Amino acid sequence: MTSEDLELRAINTIRGLAMDMPQAANSGHQGTAMALAPLAHVLWTRIMQYDAAEPEWFDRDRFILSAGHASVLLYSMLHLTGYDLSLDDLKAFRQWGSRTPGHPERNHTPGVEVTTGPLGQGFGNGVGFGMAEQYLREHFGPEVVDHHTFVIAGDGCLSEGVSHEAASLAGHLGLGRLVYVYDDNHVTIDGPTELALSDDAPERFAAYGWHVDDLGEKANDLDALESAIRGAMAVEDQPSLIVLRSHIAYPSPGLTDSPKAHGKAFSDEEIARTKEVMGMPPDKTFYIPEDVADYYRQAGRRGASVRVEWEARKDAFAGDKAAFEAVLANGGIEGWEDTIPTWEPGEQVATRVASGKVFAALTATLPGLLGGGADLTGNTGTELKGLGVLSKEDRGGRQIHFGIREHAMGATMNGMAGHGGIIPVGGTFFVFSDYMRPAVRLACIAQHQVIYSWTHDSVGVGEDGPTHQPIEHLAAMRAMPHLRVVRPADANETATAWRDALHHAGPTALVLSRQDLPVLEGTAGNDGVSKGAYVLVELGPETDALPDLVLVGTGSEVWVCVDAAKAIAAEDDLTVRVVSMPCWEDFDEQDEAYQAEVLPGVVPTLAVEAGVSFGWDRWADDTVSIDRFGASAPGNTVLEELGINPTHVAERARALLDETAD
Repeated sequence: MTSEDLELRAINTIRGLAMDMPQAANSGHQGTAMALAPLAHVLWTRIMQYDAAEPEWFDRDRFILSAGHASVLLYSMLHLTGYDLSLDDLKAFRQWGSRTPGHPERNHTPGVEVTTGPLGQGFGNGVGFGMAEQYLREHFGPEVVDHHTFVIAGDGCLSEGVSHEAASLAGHLGLGRLVYVYDDNHVTIDGPTELALSDDAPERFAAYGWHVDDLGEKANDLDALESAIRGAMAVEDQPSLIVLRSHIAYPSPGLTDSPKAHGKAFSDEEIARTKEVMGMPPDKTFYIPEDVADYYRQAGRRGASVRVEWEARKDAFAGDKAAFEAVLANGGIEGWEDTIPTWEPGEQVATRVASGKVFAALTATLPGLLGGGADLTGNTGTELKGLGVLSKEDRGGRQIHFGIREHAMGATMNGMAGHGGIIPVGGTFFVFSDYMRPAVRLACIAQHQVIYSWTHDSVGVGEDGPTHQPIEHLAAMRAMPHLRVVRPADANETATAWRDALHHAGPTALVLSRQDLPVLEGTAGNDGVSKGAYVLVELGPETDALPDLVLVGTGSEVWVCVDAAKAIAAEDDLTVRVVSMPCWEDFDEQDEAYQAEVLPGVVPTLAVEAGVSFGWDRWADDTVSIDRFGASAPGNTVLEELGINPTHVAERARALLDETAD
């Protein structure tokens, strides 16, 4: 048997698994994986540097399957090359509790770099990987950071808007060592791509500034694939796109090039016919010949020696060792918390401004902390002066100008975090978090450590009017599992929120004010901030009994609660407690005793927040809120007219007391 014969049998083994997994699950996508089996084979056996026994080795090449519906292709390669993914795992494809879910999930399956599935998101993730690799290599050198990122994307990925934004950013930044293969199979679920797509992809990507290689009908030519990939790998100043004309479901006699093959179209008879064409036993499922298994296991072990050599270079690293160890640990240099600034009570500071000062201060001791805004860098507290702008000219710059690309900003942030070594920060107006939502959701599923600086958090935005004034956004983001939504009351709560975000393993949304807010007594260094809610102040007659009333606020409404409480305590001779509740999610994680200590359920409780009332019924008896869209006027006027002021809060609190007294 020649090596060509063995490689063909190995590729057909992948195709067999690609048919068998969905067939066993009665669900899934076979066709794309079958067509791209030669490409995957070349990547895993001829190209990529990896060690299947150590899937988290830092200087490994990265692989992203943006076309996540073809997950069986990735699972096949991970199993065959020796990752901790068994044949039984493959047989449990798409079943409850299995390690082989319908689309690849980071932190769930060894060897999966990012969670993909929503088309185009993986494309954006890949750009983030390229940004991270470039930044780290520039700072620490190619002796310890020297790898490539490979991405497989399909027609759907290139159709989704996020890929356009990300491709434009990647070309602008000149991200080399980033190799994308576009699976140009001319098939979508509805039918031929020509139903809705007539783009000239090579010309489009060339216009973005990419190196483009239109390979044509070479999907089964292993040497041509290898040559094209190696050529792209050598490009240091441009991202690369290899356009590959493949044929979905090849070599199926009945389904090659059929739109039906985009989903589970194969019958048992068609699978048997296809296996006969490939020279495989038609009656065997999950069939892996012993010599094929040995061949792939050897490929999976080849990188071990490269990894060992890298570890020796890492141990002998003569650069800034403390900084390099910090990025490897996704953390900071010892003492980093001491660099966080504080403010004196009585100062007037917008929380977006305070956040910007914290961000800038932390960069001195967190070498992997970088980021910026979506054309709103100065507005969102994400400006880093004197640290360079990430660009073709400064590949180690820490200031990122994402441009007017919120979709891409969210997706590339996930990629940077998924790569490791980087804690990305991205800022935009809170209302435009809508554009980021798909990427935010994936950050929550994958638990990427990313920090969102979402500013202009209420109708206090003012004159820009309803289109720019977030109303339902707090409720919408709080509804998302695993997202910490933190709306700090003042500058000192903002500083603590930053510290907690850097200790948190998942995503954090900092929701920050445009307008100045008073720095309040009792917020600096208060452990209650980290618990999500705490008693800020209690006013009125001194007593050990429960208060007569609780006012609970978030963000820019906390000072409103304090002023309303002062009026009620003085005029009504009542004890009024003010609770600052910067983070529902953190408070929800506290035990019932602490929750009851802060918010006694038997005490009338009024919540105050410049957003919709939705969800507050869990914590309060009534709300002063905004269940309508905003208006165009100066911010203070809009807040006043919509009842977000101490006088109106005091009136509503007295009405609540009267209602509960009855």
